[in-house]
Amino acid sequence: MEFTPIDLTKLNSINKGTMMEVLGIEYLEARQGYLKAKMPVDERTFQPARLLHGGASMALAETLGSVGSSIMVNLDEYEVRGSQLSANHIKSAKKGWVIGEAILLHRGSNTHVWNIDIKNESGKLISTCRLTNFIIKKRPRP
Repeated sequence: MEFTPIDLTKLNSINKGTMMEVLGIEYLEARQGYLKAKMPVDERTFQPARLLHGGASMALAETLGSVGSSIMVNLDEYEVRGSQLSANHIKSAKKGWVIGEAILLHRGSNTHVWNIDIKNESGKLISTCRLTNFIIKKRPRP
């Protein structure tokens, strides 16, 4: 499993027609074991009290960790599947953007474990998440 450098324009284009596009997620930086993206805090990501929805934060976290694993494996041979996601929501966000940073903690042959911190534009921690991905060898198609 080797890392191939990712063009951010190409990486952002894969969001077209997905939940990531609806949520306004935009990748900012990508390298082996690290992925950074931003997401708006607005009507797309609010809960009824007009605060950032915890589920939107978790969607950002799972997106970062899953895409982070995907750019590290040969997708012709392997699939990436989320196994477990947990989050602690620390602070609320009411406007602007949140920035998620995913850092790879463990790169095994069958699992990747990521820590994802989501902060507001002032750098204050909003949520901290942990994601485990399965790395599965694709089976030949009949």
